[in-house]
Amino acid sequence: MNSISINGISILQCPKPNLPYNPKLKERAKALRYAENLPEVLFWIQVTKNQFHGLDFDRQRVIGNYIVDFYVRQLSLVIEIDGASHDFDGDYDERREQYLISLGLKVYRITVVDVLKNMDFVLIGLENYIIENYGVRL
Repeated sequence: MNSISINGISILQCPKPNLPYNPKLKERAKALRYAENLPEVLFWIQVTKNQFHGLDFDRQRVIGNYIVDFYVRQLSLVIEIDGASHDFDGDYDERREQYLISLGLKVYRITVVDVLKNMDFVLIGLENYIIENYGVRL
């Protein structure tokens, strides 16, 4: 694994091998990737090809019986963009998030409004979250 640091702080990598995967959702995830949801595409442009501190982001990743917006394997981090078609939907989303957490994953939420109006804020917030949750201070 390549070492990762953000703002001079080393980031502890903690990939979770062998996450559950429902192969029946593979085609649905592929269709979602091609749906070109504007907030997801804008975020993806910022983080794809290891542009965000060398982290590798998967888009529309199947985990168990769910499809998450983004997944960073090196950190076991799920990133969800909430709003419009992604509104946090009570019981379903709570069960979904608890399931992901039960697998040892962390879930970070970003609002559609922030992605559309203040991408710098989104990226700085994500940096800060990663430093706070994965940073190793020597």
